[in-house]
Amino acid sequence: MALRRLNDRGVSAASLRFSAHVLTRRGPVEPIKRHPIPFRHPSEDRAMELTSSAFDAHGDIPRRYTCEGLDVAPPLHWSGVPPGAQSLTLIVDDPDAPDPEAPLKPWVHWVVIDMDPHVSGLPQGGKPLPVGARSGLNDWHRTGYGGPCPPVGRHRYRFTLYALDKWLTALYQPTRAVVDHAMAGHILTQAELVGMYRKTRA
Repeated sequence: MALRRLNDRGVSAASLRFSAHVLTRRGPVEPIKRHPIPFRHPSEDRAMELTSSAFDAHGDIPRRYTCEGLDVAPPLHWSGVPPGAQSLTLIVDDPDAPDPEAPLKPWVHWVVIDMDPHVSGLPQGGKPLPVGARSGLNDWHRTGYGGPCPPVGRHRYRFTLYALDKWLTALYQPTRAVVDHAMAGHILTQAELVGMYRKTRA
């Protein structure tokens, strides 16, 4: 029927024979192969981020959250936890202790381990901790948060969140050194928030 229609339109017999030959040589048309686009979790496309509604990065920590105020933990929020994370650990320390002009050893203010990776923050005061999470010992040999209380100068306070590929279930009230040892080789990523504080009275 295709040949008849072409003839009806005045196409020459030679053209018809050439067209039929081309169609025969080309054979069946192969379907276009489509490769599926791999799914990416949204958190894979951005770095983990740690923030606080109480102060900006590298800004002053309000007195409320220090030894000169209520000495309660500031609210914290994070995002971008990688899909493979099994637990989160938070460590707060002062790398400028005791004096920014002559720092000796970071002073640990807070240690929290085994937070569920689906948790996205901690409330003001740091309590209650997420189910399953536990506090370690700070450098005052106490569990829980101890606020900034620099003896001299303006200090930095680092809030560091670690995403781990394991739980630290064997640890009970661990020191920062013990936590560091347990995390070695298991850190998927980390985020840091730095705040500043200088005491207003001696």
